[in-house]
Amino acid sequence: MRLQHRLPEPGESWHPSRALIAVPLGLIGLIVAVDLLTAPNIHLGPLLVVAPTITAVFAGPRLTALIGALAVVAQILIGVFHGGLWTSNHQAQIISLVVITLFVVVFRSVHEGHEKALSQARWVADVAQKVLLRPLPAQLGPLRIASVYIAAEAGAQIGGDLYAAVRTPRGARVMIGDVRGKGLMAVGDAALLLGAYRAAAHRDPPLPRLVAHLQNAVYSEPEEPTGDTSAGERFVTAAVLDIPDDEQVLRLINCGHPPPILLRDGEPTELAVRDPALPLGVNGCVTEEDYESETFPYRDGDLLLLYTDGVIETRDPDGVFYPLADRLRAWRETDPQRLAQRLHSDLVAHAGGFLGDDVALIAIERRPA
Repeated sequence: MRLQHRLPEPGESWHPSRALIAVPLGLIGLIVAVDLLTAPNIHLGPLLVVAPTITAVFAGPRLTALIGALAVVAQILIGVFHGGLWTSNHQAQIISLVVITLFVVVFRSVHEGHEKALSQARWVADVAQKVLLRPLPAQLGPLRIASVYIAAEAGAQIGGDLYAAVRTPRGARVMIGDVRGKGLMAVGDAALLLGAYRAAAHRDPPLPRLVAHLQNAVYSEPEEPTGDTSAGERFVTAAVLDIPDDEQVLRLINCGHPPPILLRDGEPTELAVRDPALPLGVNGCVTEEDYESETFPYRDGDLLLLYTDGVIETRDPDGVFYPLADRLRAWRETDPQRLAQRLHSDLVAHAGGFLGDDVALIAIERRPA
């Protein structure tokens, strides 16, 4: 399962309801009626400008122009009724209404162009997210999987957090990571790491060899000719796991990432390795001899939670960090989908609706093979 918001397709537009269109039409009728019923020296015709102005809030330029034309016709009818159509006062009112309507229509046309461009950009970002962070399968051998991804960048669908899972001949390989920084550079580093992982993980190399391959792929010389002074400071924290089908264990190499949490009978336990490796991209070229995996029990019915530091570093309005372990202990969830949904909702509520960092998490339940 993957939680995300639906974005409109390119060119998809929003059509105003009939109730909204009735508002400017009703205003035109009301203004005309009141003007005709009052004394000739009271002129309410200038108020007709509100009709096209209000229409521009919820409708496109064509409907705005149509409502503006109706307002001009109404202004002319008022002039005819009062017998002063050819007076300078009525002509000035009509010309002013035409000019303002044209201005509103032009403004709405420009605004609609910006809306379409923004919709297109969001659609492209959504497609890029699906290519970069492919949805995890709900079932991977004996594993049931649920995932959540939230980009902190305003209006963005992708960021620097990442995850991936592949099926191997012996079981499953799962990775979760967090690229230092935000923006396009973080997205590029995430794409590089995910490409390297997908190219190698399904071949089922030993876990230390796989992580060494990822380190060498991410590493870049500080003198690389990018013009970016922070290029040499880029790195990725990651946790890479091997979960065999025929053993009730998991093997883990943790490269500076928050430790996974194992839920057994509702009790959370951090899977902290004795000797964490450095984040990917720090060491330079390495070999598999530089890494050693650690083994932890992972039995049928256990629920495993992988997450990025955006979860545990989320603060509430008073500055209190999100109490992940306390929440897990109180909920005692055993279903990965319910845990992912509940954690997602509670995390956003704790942050007051705004997350300051990207968040990714994966919940994995082991079931009997």
